[in-house]
Amino acid sequence: MTHFPADDGETIHLHVSGAGSPLILLHGWTSSHQEWTPFLASLAARHRVYRWDARGHGGHALAHPGSATVERMARDLKNLIDRYKIVNATAVGHSMGALTLWQYLRDHGTHGLGKLCLIDQSPRLLTDDDWGHGIYGNFGADRNRQLIDWLREDFAEGVLKLTALGLNQRARQKYEENASGWERLRQALRGQNPEPLIHCWQSLTAADYRDVLARISLPTLLVYGGQSNFYGGETARYVADTIPNAILNIYEGSDHSPHQWQRERFVRELLEFIDGE
Repeated sequence: MTHFPADDGETIHLHVSGAGSPLILLHGWTSSHQEWTPFLASLAARHRVYRWDARGHGGHALAHPGSATVERMARDLKNLIDRYKIVNATAVGHSMGALTLWQYLRDHGTHGLGKLCLIDQSPRLLTDDDWGHGIYGNFGADRNRQLIDWLREDFAEGVLKLTALGLNQRARQKYEENASGWERLRQALRGQNPEPLIHCWQSLTAADYRDVLARISLPTLLVYGGQSNFYGGETARYVADTIPNAILNIYEGSDHSPHQWQRERFVRELLEFIDGE
């Protein structure tokens, strides 16, 4: 593990592995660089892999917890790219990582990037009368305020409810049964500092990247779960239809983390995408 200084003085923790063309992996909300551990051997055999703990994540304290915003994470990504002199990288963003990449494109253009892989995300999380492709297809400002109240009362349980009480019925069933995997996740979440993560969530749900999609000029691979906890197939198709020449792969039977459920397929398709013209 190493680290690099962001230009606001915070320290961002980073793991760098392998050799070859650059590959930047951006994890989801409440996760860490460890999200990508199952893929590391295959990817690092052919690429220089950069995995960070986004600010406020991975158990690393912040001097200013309120700085954990999507805008600041996009700036952190530019700091990373500049510090390591990265050019023509493939950037993979899961969930929050995809939002970070859309913010990066808005603020910094394609600097340092060559290709994108975006995993199971909507360009706008909150829904309203004119937008139905956000969380659950029905997650407006009132529901978001309720979630934030849950997070402040019991952060771990709030995160679990957000994941379990959505579109994936198996997730709901396992949550209600308090299956062992859910209990392990609950304990892991209880070990995190909620304050920066709640700030981060508020930033993510305030964002709207619909205007960014049509301007994406980089080759883009989209990976969506056929049984995502949060998004139906209409969201995946909207993103695919809006990003010019995007490739859409639906992983049937998989939830919001399709890359975790079908790991061999994901690695194969990602490497084929990177190596393709």
